[in-house]
Parts: sequence; C-alpha cells; structure tokens
Amino acid sequence: MKVYIHKLGCPKNDVDADYIAARLNRDGHTLTSNPEEAETIVVNTCCFILPAREESIEEVLSLSTLKQNGCLKRLYLAGCMAQHHGDEMLTGMPEIDGAFGLGELDAISEAVGSATKLNHTIKTESRHLSYLAGGERMVTDQFPYAYLKISDGCNRGCTYCVIPQIRGSFRSRSTDDLVAEADQLALQGKRELILVSQEATLYGADLKPPQDLIGLLRKLEAIEDVRWIRPMYLHPAQVSGELIKYMTSENKTLEYFDLPLQHINSELLKAMRRQTDRGQIERLLDTIRSASNHAVIRATFIVGFPGETEAQFDELLTWIDHQCLDRVAGFVYSPEEGSGAASLADQVAEEEKNRRLDELMTLQQGIAFAKNTALIGGVKEVIIDAVIDGGPAEARTRGDCPEVDQKIFVTGAELAIGDIRKVLVETADGYDLCGTVIED
Repeated sequence: MKVYIHKLGCPKNDVDADYIAARLNRDGHTLTSNPEEAETIVVNTCCFILPAREESIEEVLSLSTLKQNGCLKRLYLAGCMAQHHGDEMLTGMPEIDGAFGLGELDAISEAVGSATKLNHTIKTESRHLSYLAGGERMVTDQFPYAYLKISDGCNRGCTYCVIPQIRGSFRSRSTDDLVAEADQLALQGKRELILVSQEATLYGADLKPPQDLIGLLRKLEAIEDVRWIRPMYLHPAQVSGELIKYMTSENKTLEYFDLPLQHINSELLKAMRRQTDRGQIERLLDTIRSASNHAVIRATFIVGFPGETEAQFDELLTWIDHQCLDRVAGFVYSPEEGSGAASLADQVAEEEKNRRLDELMTLQQGIAFAKNTALIGGVKEVIIDAVIDGGPAEARTRGDCPEVDQKIFVTGAELAIGDIRKVLVETADGYDLCGTVIED
C-alpha cells in the first residue's frame, strides 16, 4: 500500500508522524511524499487552539478530493484531534475512514494493510509512550537538526490550555531511550538536537529513580557528532540557578532560553494559573543575563486573556519595551472547551484581541530590527540549514531555532548542510541577516 502522511501542528506531532512512518515502512508499506500517488493518507492532526482545529478540518476536506481525482481509497485521522474529537469527526465528516488516538501505531498499520473503514475512534485513555520506547523513527528530511521528544503530557493545569485532557499527565521518556534515539539521529547527519516536550524543565521528575534535565543534557553532549543542543519550553517557575549555570557554561547546550512567560501582569498570571508572577520573572531574567552576556531569551505571550484590561495590556507593552527581549512570539487567547478560562466573564472581543497582537508584534519588530542592525560588523557562529545552487546558503545562529526564529544568508565559501562556521555579519534586512564566512 502506498501511503502519504500529512503532518500538522507542532514539532512534537512531527516526531509522532516519524514513528507512524517507520511502523508503516517496517510492515511493508511504501511511503510517498506526493499525496496524489497515495492509496492511503494519514493526517496527523493538531487541535491545540481553534485555528489548528480549523486547519485540520480544511486539510482533511482538501485531501479527500483525491478520492475522486486520484488513487486515494482511504483517509485516516491520527494525532491530537483524533484523540480529542475523533468520534465527532467520524460522525460529521464522511470523508474520514477511521480515527486513531495518540500512539496507536499497531492499529494504524493494521487498518492501512486491510483498508479498513471504522465508525469509532481507536484510542487509549492512558496515552501510553510505549511506541517511543526503543521504537523506530523514520526521518527523511535533509535538515541538520532533529527534534527529540523527551516527554509528553502536562500536569500544570493552566486555565487557557487543554493539553492535559488531550495528551494526558506528564510522562518522561527514559534517558537511555533518548540517548539511543539521539545516537541514531547523529548517524543520520543531525548535528543539532532540539529537545521538545510540554515542559523540558520537569524532565525526569516522574522517573524512578528521579532524573533531571541537566543529567540528560550531559549524556546527550557525550554523542560526538552532536554539536548543538537546544532545550525548548523552559517553564519560568521551574528554571533553577543550577540549570542557568549549566546552560551558560562552555558546552554543547546553547545559551538559548525559551520561556513561555504568557504575560507579565501578576493578576493575570494568577488567573492563568502560571505559578509565577512579575517579580519572579524579572528575577529570572536578571539571573540569566548576569550569568552570560550572550544568552538569548525567547518569550511567548498571550493577549486578550479574559479580563485583560487596557491598562494590563499597556503594562505588558511597557515591560517588553523595557526588557528588549531577543525573540518574542505572540498569540491571541483562544477559548478552549474544557479549559478553566473558557467560562470566565469579561471575554475580550476578537477584533480587540487581534488589535492587541498587532500592537505587540509591531513593538517587538522595532526591537528585533534594532538588535539585528547592532550585529553588523560582528562575528556569529552559524549552522548551515540549506545550500542553494547559485545563491547564498541558509543558516541560523546559535540564538535562532528553526521555523520560529530568523535566518542568516551566507556566502563566501563552499558550504554543506550541517557545517558550523564563523560568519561576519555584513547587512541586516528586517528579521534576516547576511554575512560572509571567515576563516577560523
């Protein structure tokens, strides 16, 4: 059976799709990158917020047209939306031939092999991680980086979020299993490991005996061909002085602090159940900056949370302007059914939420452009992501995560994907930089 896997959502979802691909390949199916050739399509969905659910539905409807216009016989749903809304979608969308919850690799492969049509979702409420333990992963891209999923689920209970209902409670993968997978990724040419989870800072606390993120980082750094390690999703209430010291020391772990701050107003942070406040956040940033002048701080914020006043939003803008954060991402609050905040009074109008997001990102754009201009004439270490015939290579600095941060376009030497080189920054064009390789 020829199968196409359509990936939607976050990098954690992409890792799950790699495991689905490996299982199908092991069981004798042929994977294709062209949906028009496929006899079966598996859509690995996301449903974190309303736009993600809408995208999942739109993609299913678009791909379903291949039943009339192509080779397609079966269209299956996998991932978060199948776990959370699978039966609803099977009832409301006849285009779907089956839905499979998280980690149901055996059931997916069996259905693909028999071209089964199902009228109910196959899932387990435990949302087990056994499919990740010692399993095969099929990575087909040529990028020099790979995402390493170190845990799944969440125990925090933030009032804007339904991840615990979808992904279950927080569960760490074993260190040995992660090192074995990282070894395989390094053999495939991956030079950067990006550690993804719902909360990297809690890694290992649930294992017996307990382990921690620093211990995992040390073991991953022992893999010779891995050059950069980038932990993502560091909860601001959980970042310790010991972790800051480790991440700002001379090792393979990058001085890159990805902090989901979500807001700065203490009253709103309490309503979000973030277990931190403005004072704690400011002390955290001061500690990071005191530890290293080179640390890059990336933060995410939610605007339009229920009850957010104009004064509280202005407080956020003033704070961001004062802090001059290196990287900022903003999101409008999305009321999710089953979340604590969905039923709160004082919901902010959609038009107002979008206005606030535009204002926040316009402010950060000016900060980012000024920071980039200040880099001109300096030297940065970069990793080559793509080489383009007749044009500059695409690269990233140590302070840039793929897909969410900026790029630097590099000339001046024969370059290969995965090369790590020193580059003289010569120009800045908005979010992008341009530079020339210099000799080490």
